[in-house]
Amino acid sequence: METVCLDKNYSTTRLVTKNKPDEKSGTTLFLPKNEERKGEGGLRTKGYFKKSYPDKPLVTVITVVFNGEKYLEETIKSVIEQTYDNVEYLIIDGGSTDNTLNIIKKYEDYIDYWVSEKDKGIYDAMNKGIDLATGEWLNFMNAGDRFYNNTILNDIFSKPIDIKINILYGNWATLDFLTGKEKIKKAGSLKNLYKGSQFCHQSSFIDSKLHKATKYNLCYKIAADFDFFYKTYKKAPGSFKYFNRTISFIAPNGISDLNIETVLNFWTIIEKNPKINLYYLIRSAFILLKSYIKRLKS
Repeated sequence: METVCLDKNYSTTRLVTKNKPDEKSGTTLFLPKNEERKGEGGLRTKGYFKKSYPDKPLVTVITVVFNGEKYLEETIKSVIEQTYDNVEYLIIDGGSTDNTLNIIKKYEDYIDYWVSEKDKGIYDAMNKGIDLATGEWLNFMNAGDRFYNNTILNDIFSKPIDIKINILYGNWATLDFLTGKEKIKKAGSLKNLYKGSQFCHQSSFIDSKLHKATKYNLCYKIAADFDFFYKTYKKAPGSFKYFNRTISFIAPNGISDLNIETVLNFWTIIEKNPKINLYYLIRSAFILLKSYIKRLKS
């Protein structure tokens, strides 16, 4: 073990080694050179790499951000203040023009690898994170979102996980758009996955081997994560495990919010029948009504 200190306010014990990890299929330790790159850094660039242990799997948390100076620091703190001490943290920035890079550099001693360059959208950036990850489990905690508390990773990964499980998922918190108060949203039944996402990617952990073999489909602008989970469930429904805890807090008014485009994307992904078609017609009408009410309030 080695203690890495950022300043008098932050210190943590990390499991690090000066040697490169064993090569893993589909893993890229550094992204290829890019003339438009604004910068890169982190522990990896200094020769430090994390690894898994039999009783302590390495968990890779990936944050995707673009011009996120308002919310990024809160997201970073929620990751680096976790009590679980085997976390690999990657930040993929889309070439921000605000103060985002300065915030990243402020916490560079806690970030395993960060890079700032233009991308083709959020799922392209997330796919870069998948390529770079060396952990056994992957989580996406994008700028503006955060872990619900600082013990959640320890609560999940302090006990052995069945090797048949590829996706762990749980509940999440957000703000009610009518009352402005925090509310907990429980993950739905996977039998209802045809209705759309039953949990959010911020409250899920995915086996890295699975995700490296099946990345996000860039044809979907805002529903590629649903496409991934839906098709994985259709192939292997027994590979999902529900963890009855609130894992993340999701910022309102973000890409995770349901809107008509998202619902229509869900509809194109799933299998079709008259019952499902009727459901999506009603769901679309409800989303449009909710959006109208929200505009009236603003």
